[in-house]
Amino acid sequence: MEPTPEKISFFDLVAAILKGSKMGDSHALENSSELATYLVEKRELVMLLTTSFAVLIGCAVVLMWRRSTGSAKKKDMVPIKLVIPKPAEDDADDGKKKVSIFFGTQTGTAEGFAKAFAEEGRARYPHAAFKVIDLDEYAAEDEEYEEKLKKETLAFFFLASYGDGEPTDNAARFYRWFTEDTSREDWLKNLQYGIFGLGNRQYEHFNKIAKVVDKIMIDQGAKQLAPLGLGDDDQCIEDDFSAWRELVWPELDKLLRSEDDTSVATPYTASILEYRVVFHDSIEQPALDHSSADASTNGNMIHDSQHPCRVNVAAKKELHTPASDRSCTHLEFDISGTSLRYETGDHLGVYCNNLIETVEEAERLLNISPQTFFSIHMDNEDGSPISGSSSLPPPFPPCTLRVALTQYADLLNSPKKSALLALAAYASDPDEADRLKHLASPSGKEEYAQYVVASQRSLLEVMADFPSSIPPLGVFFAAIAPRLQPRFYSISSSPKIAPSRIHVTCALVYDKMPTGRIHKGVCSTWMKNVTPLDESPECSWAPVFVRTSNFRLPADPKTPIIMIGPGTGLAPFRGFLQERFALKESGTELGPALLFFGCRNRKMDFIYQDELDDFVKCGAISELIVAFSREGPSKEYVQHKMAERASDLWNMISQGGSIYVCGDAKGMARDVHRMLHTIAQEQGSMTSSEAEGLVKNLQMSGRYLRDVW
Repeated sequence: MEPTPEKISFFDLVAAILKGSKMGDSHALENSSELATYLVEKRELVMLLTTSFAVLIGCAVVLMWRRSTGSAKKKDMVPIKLVIPKPAEDDADDGKKKVSIFFGTQTGTAEGFAKAFAEEGRARYPHAAFKVIDLDEYAAEDEEYEEKLKKETLAFFFLASYGDGEPTDNAARFYRWFTEDTSREDWLKNLQYGIFGLGNRQYEHFNKIAKVVDKIMIDQGAKQLAPLGLGDDDQCIEDDFSAWRELVWPELDKLLRSEDDTSVATPYTASILEYRVVFHDSIEQPALDHSSADASTNGNMIHDSQHPCRVNVAAKKELHTPASDRSCTHLEFDISGTSLRYETGDHLGVYCNNLIETVEEAERLLNISPQTFFSIHMDNEDGSPISGSSSLPPPFPPCTLRVALTQYADLLNSPKKSALLALAAYASDPDEADRLKHLASPSGKEEYAQYVVASQRSLLEVMADFPSSIPPLGVFFAAIAPRLQPRFYSISSSPKIAPSRIHVTCALVYDKMPTGRIHKGVCSTWMKNVTPLDESPECSWAPVFVRTSNFRLPADPKTPIIMIGPGTGLAPFRGFLQERFALKESGTELGPALLFFGCRNRKMDFIYQDELDDFVKCGAISELIVAFSREGPSKEYVQHKMAERASDLWNMISQGGSIYVCGDAKGMARDVHRMLHTIAQEQGSMTSSEAEGLVKNLQMSGRYLRDVW
């Protein structure tokens, strides 16, 4: 009787393969027949096993190679990927009343108010679902706006206006769509809504976006839950928001609270926002700058405020003469090899770093070593979102405290009341804590207005006045120091002349504050001190992006144009003149063009004088009219020069001409607007209301454009 052969299991096979090199030859031979039979029978399994084994070997080889080369290529290391937990987006019908909260924001304030409103709403109405929505992300295509808004029944809008009453970047598409067709009747009849606007009363078109949207909402059938809120950033916009919010809650009580709900008796207190902080023993990863892409994108990446492009400073020039006690810098950014493109009249957003003296003061007040390496997180260690995480800005990459304070923290703006409350929570001196709480309270409104707003106290000055308050880093970056925002500049070049460079013209900000502090502009100081590529290969660089503008030359080059831009208000007109020069060189016929420029003294701050004279000689402009405010016995400004040329201006306007104004919104732009009104009255023999109607019509038709700040 033949012995029954032992069956070879899967594990025996693996062992045989792994130990084959150590087995004796006789043992291998004795089992060779049996092994061969098994391999034939189980060939699919063997194929899977051998393939897996090969993959394991390959992974081991790759791992060993990466380890061996990692130390030699630290500059190419991939930054730590931050996992940002997102609140659950519950679009399903779970029985909860849906409340949509939309925001249009430029600096983050409107978004912050929207998120704070949602947080309090969730606490007040646990049976309602509050969702915060970026207006630009609400609809992929314009047509979707109408389709989606028809389904909304309860919504709130936080809408900021900037510049000359323009919508913010993320609300521009929605605003254009919403205002283009106002013929839709009662299509919003199922919507109940509220709007809080963010603006500044120093600007002519105060809260224009919120006002326009509110009117159209009413005209198209929506029901207003609370009066339009008009936040004024010239004073304390937080107080305006609080007052409007208190008008909203009683109305929402009627809609979202059941008769047996008694939670209204519990007052709401906003929690102090805080990131979870992890400290690292050593710097394991390089810190990122603001830019998520460098200059080698080969034209494939779209750059915006969230995805700026790192570009080098190619050239720099001081535009004032040594006789001037001020400074104005001409800067050129090299965009060759990048996907950045611009048109004449666009704006450039520039991210700059805080001055080292400012950063060192912050380090001293926080009492933490500048080389402390840490990361901030929006989740708990178990991965769940931390309380209030939906109100936090996305974390910046892991870095040292010095890098964080240099690149990400706004240290020089005045602190909001919410920041004072956060400082109060960490003040060890009871008197200091009480004082901070009082300044942030309704009863301390007047004192806050004097101590913070009128005195223009910076965050660091306030922290220095309350030295016992030393907040932890998670609180400081979440609730006290806002993110450092980009600075915007009117581009002073044309791609027809400078396709691979973007020019900006920047006046140095150097002012003495009411407290005696010398305020040095973050970006203007950086621009003045940069090292350009034409001076050193180790040149300065910055993360930048282009923001599209509607400040454009007329489509017909023969259209008469009137340009008014004193000081750095000349910037976009330099681009205009470069474009007109290029058109003229190509044989295009140009219409008449007048440029009104103003400065203090021709021997001090007549910027780009030689260029402007050349533009006159070549016919890019018909005439250059300059007002010098410090040369004669009396101050003379551009509006005075306009009055002298009232007849010429009226003739150009009557012939279909376009008017462009660039510069200070609070002073010059208002004076120029009044002068246009006066010229229309006097030259056109109009009443005051008729003249105002004409000027408004020029604005509505795009023949009177302003690029103001």
